[in-house]
Amino acid sequence: MKRLLILLLGALLAVTAGCGKDESSSYGPGVSDTEIKLGNTMPYSGPASAIGSIGKTITAYFRKVNEAGGINARQIRIISLDDGYSPPKTVEQIRKLVEQEEVAAIVAPLGTPTNIAVQQYLNEKKVPQLFLISAASRWNNPEEFPWSMSMTWGPNYHSEGFIEARYVIENNPDARVAVLYQNDDGGKDLLSGLMAGFGDKADQVLVAQASFEVTDPTVTSQIISLHASGADTLFIYGITPKACSQAIRKAHNLGWHPTRFLFSGCAHIDAVLKPAGLEASKDLLSLVALKTVSEETRTDPVVIEYLAFMAEYYPEGVPEDLYNIYGYMIAHGIEEVISRAGDNLTRENIMKQAASLKDFELPMLESGVLVNTSPTDFATIQDAYMQKFDGTDWQVMGELLHGD
Repeated sequence: MKRLLILLLGALLAVTAGCGKDESSSYGPGVSDTEIKLGNTMPYSGPASAIGSIGKTITAYFRKVNEAGGINARQIRIISLDDGYSPPKTVEQIRKLVEQEEVAAIVAPLGTPTNIAVQQYLNEKKVPQLFLISAASRWNNPEEFPWSMSMTWGPNYHSEGFIEARYVIENNPDARVAVLYQNDDGGKDLLSGLMAGFGDKADQVLVAQASFEVTDPTVTSQIISLHASGADTLFIYGITPKACSQAIRKAHNLGWHPTRFLFSGCAHIDAVLKPAGLEASKDLLSLVALKTVSEETRTDPVVIEYLAFMAEYYPEGVPEDLYNIYGYMIAHGIEEVISRAGDNLTRENIMKQAASLKDFELPMLESGVLVNTSPTDFATIQDAYMQKFDGTDWQVMGELLHGD
């Protein structure tokens, strides 16, 4: 009889302990009833430190979220560490976030080489490398790397090149094209997309190409060589601001005025166009999916909300800075995925929700640019508009353009 009473008491205690928790709740590492820990790496120091503003915007955004009650009654704790845009340092910081901090996911880590350095590790550990900041097409590979998904500022590198090639064919079928490209995964990805877009006409259209290393002090000799080709269309496919700015300035100084396409990641007025010279930058073309802050857009309700956020939560940031606009957009995406995960906050379900976005509208994306993902397609943004620099600001023009 005594043994029976003990068994009954144990069963009663087990039932009582389970009464306060939803049976559908499931927590992974970094999650409790009150908190969700997320990890991030950013170049807060070093040559790419200006881009670290993205991380500051994301952190500020989740202060706003937490003040409003968090996500599903849980506070979001962002642990953002400096990696100096150095892959070895990224490896060190990511291991710290995963093994010591035990974060639920790595969110919006910045950089192609830095993310490549930890991609295998995070996939082996089954830790979401969620909405990483790189436009390389390698991130759309859910079969081999199901834990890695980017959230770009527009189409990935390959799609960007493809769209621009189709644009040239439509508007100048007899174009003679020259390409300056950065000799790394990003630059080669852009060039590959361009060639795919030209298709059978590639050998006829492309009359010259020149590469450069990111460590090269200048791209002067490359621009001189491309100018000598007689090309009437120039693609500036540098990934780093310095090379893009130098290419614009050198072509202008040579008196060379081809139709110029600038890599979308370099369409930054303060970091690229002002150093190159605003007059030298006039009439540049570039793809855009993000809204900008200008006199024309300040009456847009979405822009008004963004400006209010910046004023209250990140007053030291520059609202017009595309890095901050991008950080605000990507933070919304992270919030949406965590919110959709509900109480099933396992790493597996976080990735499942990220791979189930259908015609999702993110604030500060241009009209018609929607996020679509599936378990077999991790390309978050695939469409964009063409824009032209008028000497003061970028002006969106034409219809929505679609990637390959």
